Amino acid sequence: MTRLTVAALVIVLCTACRASPEQAVVPAVRAAIAQQDFAGGERVVSAYRAAHGVTPEMLEALSWLGRGALAAGQFTVARNYARQTYDLCIAELKTRPLDEEPHLPIALGAAIEVLARVMTEEGARTEAVGFLGREVEAHRGSSVEKRIQKNLHLLSLEGKPAPPIEVEDHLGPAPVGLELLKGKIVVLFFWAHWCADCKAQAPVLERVAARYRDQGLTVMAPTQRFGYVGGGRTAAADEETRYIEQIRQTSYPGLAGASVPLSAANHTRYGVSSTPTFVLVDREGIVRLYHPGRISEHDLEMHISRLLIQRAP
Repeated sequence: MTRLTVAALVIVLCTACRASPEQAVVPAVRAAIAQQDFAGGERVVSAYRAAHGVTPEMLEALSWLGRGALAAGQFTVARNYARQTYDLCIAELKTRPLDEEPHLPIALGAAIEVLARVMTEEGARTEAVGFLGREVEAHRGSSVEKRIQKNLHLLSLEGKPAPPIEVEDHLGPAPVGLELLKGKIVVLFFWAHWCADCKAQAPVLERVAARYRDQGLTVMAPTQRFGYVGGGRTAAADEETRYIEQIRQTSYPGLAGASVPLSAANHTRYGVSSTPTFVLVDREGIVRLYHPGRISEHDLEMHISRLLIQRAP
């Protein structure tokens, strides 16, 4: 594909989506990244910044350059983009709340993620864990906490005791705490009522659970309320709870016997910024797999079977 000039790229995107140049800066940069044209994407950001200054949209666009460079294995370039994004985001936080609008938290979360991953790729895993730990504390209670916690867990949770699961509020069979499930292999399947990937994973989990249930496998399916129901319509807690129960029954019939703890704290504690997220806990209560995103039936079964052949305590 012939590379578009920066100006033409912005014009095409603005015309296609009927957006202003301010609104089109992120898709313009992403289009440049898709062509591996990082210099072109950087020119888009620079031109936008010259015209509009540092804005949350500009910062999100800059963060995409970091993500793109990381995906391309250009770690030094990725670090430079991410550090610039991070520093500018921190400066913005001196004048505005992080969650005042959506672009700034996306930019900051991406910058933190890229910086940590570059550290890890360059052999500084301990430094990455320390950095993420500090960032979790710095942004506790914000929308980026889960994303940072997810990245911290990816580096450090496996081999550690599983964080506790709140079970007071639930759907389905009454759950028990993980401390009472010692001696069993536990799959934690974090899902959301709006998540298409979660529904696509349901048959996989159902088949694996049926195959190994008699060998001591237990499935727990934590979820949370998000403040809305189908179509994105805002809903009170009791209405959303009824909606979640409806989705549970219609989309996850094979998991009817799985307890469904209902708590935002569980998702935050486990860093569930993307669903589904799978966590596999061994008989001693130690995390042996932390896997955000979809997983194949073969891979899930492989991890479970390895634990099942170990001797029970």
